[in-house]
Amino acid sequence: MAPGPGMRRLIRGGGGGRDLRVDFFRGVALWFIFIDHVPGNALGSLTLRNLALCDATEAFVLLAGYAAGLAYGASMDRLGWGLAAAQLARRVGTLYVAHIFLFVVFTAQVGLSAATLDSAAYLDELHLDAFGEQPYRALLEALLLRFQPAFLDILPLYIVLLALLVPVLPLLRRPVLLLGLSLALYLGTRMSGANLPGWLHGGWFFNPLAWQLLFFIGCVLGYRPPGAPAPAVPWHPVLIGLSALLLLLGAAALWATWLSPELMDALPEHVAAVLIEVDKTALHPFRLISMLALAYLLGHAVPTGARWLRGAVAAPFVLLGQHGLPVFCAGIAFSFLGRLALEVSDRWAMQAAVNLAGLLALVAVGAVAAWFRLRSRGTAAPAPPDRRPAVVPPPLPDGAAAPRIAP
Repeated sequence: MAPGPGMRRLIRGGGGGRDLRVDFFRGVALWFIFIDHVPGNALGSLTLRNLALCDATEAFVLLAGYAAGLAYGASMDRLGWGLAAAQLARRVGTLYVAHIFLFVVFTAQVGLSAATLDSAAYLDELHLDAFGEQPYRALLEALLLRFQPAFLDILPLYIVLLALLVPVLPLLRRPVLLLGLSLALYLGTRMSGANLPGWLHGGWFFNPLAWQLLFFIGCVLGYRPPGAPAPAVPWHPVLIGLSALLLLLGAAALWATWLSPELMDALPEHVAAVLIEVDKTALHPFRLISMLALAYLLGHAVPTGARWLRGAVAAPFVLLGQHGLPVFCAGIAFSFLGRLALEVSDRWAMQAAVNLAGLLALVAVGAVAAWFRLRSRGTAAPAPPDRRPAVVPPPLPDGAAAPRIAP
């Protein structure tokens, strides 16, 4: 079933090099982020974080890199590095303003709820208690991206990753060199423990010096040199088997570590220590490999021109993925409202209402963003045709010249 004409109008098509697979899976990742940020959400047990050694954050970063390589790589080839870098810098500025706006809205939302419901636990759990104790210092640290309350640490990561792409944008044409430098920085970060400074907790929860490897892998996969196809990984039975095996082992390790802790006692001590130390801050290699294995399987299992990507079921998620920034910001605010609702009642009716209302609200935000995009381009509604009868001038006498119209 195809989406209605209104939805088709809002969704940007797959022409011009656009990959609807990226839009769809990014939309799913944004929905998963909303679900995972609602404590007590039963649907959270079915998201990626409970099925593999990676979650929606890894998917979001990889797909963000793919989209950046595709868009800004094409701009560099068409306009040169200077203009492409200026576009990137403008995008970084947009993300920064969006993060500060989200910080203010989220802080006000949580603070008002804590005061109204007399529950200081909200401030403590979301790491916003420092804002109540030192509001001016907290605001300054937030502007410097050093103060990142819970749920507000993904956009700063994205800002730094896009900023890192500006100077190395020409290296998209030399992917081996770019990935070699990125891997060296990743390994150095893992071994030294280097991180960007934070205000309260030492360093950033998502360390950009490590996460940049996943982002730049996405950039390399997304970049398409002029006249050349996008780089492709062969669809080989051995790679398929290895990827599937890695995901299965990761799911088993996840189950043994988090869902059945008693099994940890039966494992050798060194094996248990490795599983416990699968950290997210510095993007543990197991998480990195799991995300790449999943992307490999999905990237080949879903062809670029799959018809279902243009169907009614995929359309809402494609719309979310095409307008990721407003959808992400709205999802953070909606997730706290969902938490408040589930604290009133966590029965199945409320669970269903929270998840359905959350998805519909995110789709509405994506639709409004798409409508504004169409309006800004002057394509929201074509001008009605002029139905007035044409004025036909009278015939001129023989040999007479037509009157001259002044410029």
